Amino acid sequence: MNRHELVDAVAAATGESKVATGETIDAVIATITGAVTKGKTVQLIGFGSFSTGARAARAGRNPATGAAIEIPAAKTVKFTAGKAFKDAVNGA
Repeated sequence: MNRHELVDAVAAATGESKVATGETIDAVIATITGAVTKGKTVQLIGFGSFSTGARAARAGRNPATGAAIEIPAAKTVKFTAGKAFKDAVNGA
């Protein structure tokens, strides 16, 4: 499902216009992104939680040349599915 299909499905389920639904979805995504960017955890009970993690610097290899390269440390985004979401996916 892409963004357009998501907007259509939510608009049909709520009876709102597609424009209003698209703006709401954009606002939710922007709010989650802003909070996680600041290092906060966003928990949506039953769905899951978004948080940040850290990946340490490490040595790697250039696959084309085989030369050793240094891969810098980076922040990552983690999503942990909630129990209700896991149960729905697993058909329980």
